Amino acid sequence: MPHPLTALRRLMLVGLVAALVAPPVVGTSTGRYQAGLATGDSLTFYGRGYGHGVGMSQYGARGRALVGHTATQILAHYYPGTILGTVATTSSVRILVLSNFKPTATAPARFYGRKGPWTIDGISATFPVDALLRVAPPVAPSTLWRLYVTAPDGSVLLRTTSSSGFRMRPASSATRLQVWSRPSTYDTYRGTVRVLLRSTGLLTAINETTLELYLRGVVPAEMPYTWPTEALRAQAIAARSYAARRLHPATGSYDVTDTTSSQMYLGVLAEKSATTAAITATAGKVVRSGNAIANAVFHSDAGSGTENNENVWTSASGAIVGSPVSYLRGAADRNASGAPYDAGAPHATWKTATYTLEQLSAFFSEDPRTDVGDLASIDLSRRGVSGRLISVTLNGSTGAKTVSGEVFRSIFNTRSPATDPAMWSTLFDVAPIP
Repeated sequence: MPHPLTALRRLMLVGLVAALVAPPVVGTSTGRYQAGLATGDSLTFYGRGYGHGVGMSQYGARGRALVGHTATQILAHYYPGTILGTVATTSSVRILVLSNFKPTATAPARFYGRKGPWTIDGISATFPVDALLRVAPPVAPSTLWRLYVTAPDGSVLLRTTSSSGFRMRPASSATRLQVWSRPSTYDTYRGTVRVLLRSTGLLTAINETTLELYLRGVVPAEMPYTWPTEALRAQAIAARSYAARRLHPATGSYDVTDTTSSQMYLGVLAEKSATTAAITATAGKVVRSGNAIANAVFHSDAGSGTENNENVWTSASGAIVGSPVSYLRGAADRNASGAPYDAGAPHATWKTATYTLEQLSAFFSEDPRTDVGDLASIDLSRRGVSGRLISVTLNGSTGAKTVSGEVFRSIFNTRSPATDPAMWSTLFDVAPIP
């Protein structure tokens, strides 16, 4: 961003006004709390890190493991005040792997039994390896779904109906069940597949397995299997804790999803020997806070410092709505010399493209949450302990609007050209962050 004398004077003037009217500064920034803009000005956002910044930084864990920190030490830093405890290794977990799928008569839902025989609960037959189950919706006036099982040679092994659902179950320890209709090549699972059939014509599939087997498809999806052993062990314990805290077997039909709305789960096809070894070495271990399993959230890269939970999960306007969690406190993530442990991360530091005032005004006017007409200034003063933006206030020709840092980031990424660099976290400013 150019800094002619006139722009600096505008920045100082708007900054003085901001000091009188802006929300209180929670954390620190590089000093440019408010960027005053005028016709001809341009702006680049500089940032650090990738993800929400709460709990364990995965790249930070990697950096710590590379210098000899153990999994226990890594977890103690990112979840201060917690201890390691255990849960039963036989604990069951239910994972949503296919949601609201709409099959048709000509394109039914498809499931396979792989590597071994399999069964359907309530049906006495055992079906051979690679047999195909097709599930088609009811044809009026019937309300029953239609199930067809065919052998690999095409011969029909079963024709039946179901009103509300069924379970596919392995008939041998070698059997894996494939949810072929899932829009991903990672579609094969250990354990049972429960299929729920809705009167609306929608189908849902849930993988039911043990917590330890589930982790085999989580850890390599969340952390590269080539990373140091202690980082993989820390990830296994954090992921086990995250899932174990969310188990509610007596209610609902599933406990977690297979996406980042919970944690990534790619099933048996993602399994790696290194991550399986890390899971086995930490079997049953979880992070505990008092008598409760900790909410061991994690993210890719803290950008040299983690953040307090209440400063990240705010309302859309940036209001603090959650209570502080004792073990989700932000802290610096640097070694004794000041170097960030996550220095090797692809997004340890980043910057956006440079945009004119007119371009920025156009981006933010496309969303009613940030539409202030012609943009005049952006208040970047309200920050958390790591420097992440809790909220951003946009001032323009039609007034001022305040949104959370995450809403600002999301709108910026959505409205700016898809080929331009993204804004990877809410830890950003209008000058490089040390």
